[in-house]
Order: sequence, then C-alpha cells, then structure tokens
Amino acid sequence: MKQFLSNSVANTLGQPVGPPLPAWSPPPRPNRETIRGNYCRLEPLSAERHAADLFAANSLDADGSGWTYLAIGPFTTLEDYRRWVEQVETSDDPLFFAIVDLETGEAVGVATYMRIDQMNGAIEVGNIRYSPKLQQTIAATEAMYLMMKHAFVLGYRRYEWKCDSHNAPSRKAAERLGFTFEGLFRQAVVYKGRNRDTTWFSIIDSEWPVLQRAYEAWLAPANFDAEGRQLERLPDLIAAARKRG
Repeated sequence: MKQFLSNSVANTLGQPVGPPLPAWSPPPRPNRETIRGNYCRLEPLSAERHAADLFAANSLDADGSGWTYLAIGPFTTLEDYRRWVEQVETSDDPLFFAIVDLETGEAVGVATYMRIDQMNGAIEVGNIRYSPKLQQTIAATEAMYLMMKHAFVLGYRRYEWKCDSHNAPSRKAAERLGFTFEGLFRQAVVYKGRNRDTTWFSIIDSEWPVLQRAYEAWLAPANFDAEGRQLERLPDLIAAARKRG
C-alpha cells in the first residue's frame, strides 16, 4: 500500500496530510466537440450519422462476445441499436463519442467520458466498444491517446479505467496503455443479472508528460513499416520513457 501514498506534509497539529494545492481550480466539463487525430477522429455520437456504420461494424462480431462485459447489448437489429443511440446521444455523463476511421470515414467504435468529477478533477474513460474493424489497429490506440490527452489538457488530475475483473482483454489493454493498477472493488456492480467485481486503474497528471512522449513515439509514422506493422511496442516505449523520467 505504501507505493500509493502521496507525499505528505505536517499540519499545525503535527499530523501527516496531503500536500496543499493552492493553485487548484476545477476543470471545465468536456464539451460535445470533435477531437481529431491522424488515424481517427472522435465525434459526438449521433444516431443519424453513426448508428448504421456502428451496427454494421459490430455485426462482424458474429458470436456477440464483444458485448459480454458491457451493461448493454448485443443488439440484433439496426432499429434496436438506433433506438439505444438516440437515448444516449444527448447524455452529458456519460458523454458518448463515435470513433471514426479517417481512411474509410466509417464509425467503427464508441467510447465515453463518464463519472465526470469536476470538483476533484477526476474523469473516467468507459463504455468502450471497439468493433472488429477497429480492434488491434493504430486508430484503436490513438483514440485512447486522444481522449486521455484532451482530459489532461482540460485540467483533470486523475484519469480512470475500470472494468469487470473477469475482463482479461480490458485489464491487458489498461496495462499496455500505461495505467497503474489500484485494486479490486468487490461486489461493486450488478449487471446483466450477475455480480461484478471491478478492477480499478488510473493515470494521474504528473505521469502524463512521460506517457505522452511514449504515445507520440509509438504513433509516429516512423514506428511502422510499409505493411503498418509496429517496429517498437508501446509498453517498451513507456518503460523507456519512465526510466528517462
């Protein structure tokens, strides 16, 4: 547990307390705006613009296993999926984005900002649904980088990732992206008629500059060969960046 304790100072009673934040002010809420990258862009989710693309892309997940650890889905018809998008597209928290592949112009995934806590400067990325068209692509990583960068630029201090403790792919993704494991919240959620123990991860603002350098090195065109294969792995770049400090 010691590794998670912040630096402390003594108060007037001689007790250890957290360091003061004299310049702290709550950041603004993220807006419904487009966030642009080199491989993808994130657009505010819209039934009119995105539902058909997303339903078609998700339908490539033939057995529906991509929905197992989400509170929603699977959707069997476009009409059902469109109705769900219409219900959530105006939500402020979670704030839904469609991930659009710049090469094809198609919406191929969804992610949200959620549990937006301005007073404490904490924000979570969640409701991530990557279709087979987005999985294991450069755009898949860039989308997470763009959301993370936008949150820290807005002034958030803490960026969270949470998942079902049984969701091994999500845990692996969080570790690959440089999140720090914080613990297990037992019996935290009931969904789809079953229990969920929730695994917590985070990145804090003091860690972001190092991670940003690693992300940008990984996303650089020079890191990929003519077939689009990575030359250096993101975890290796993160480890090297952390070592340099």
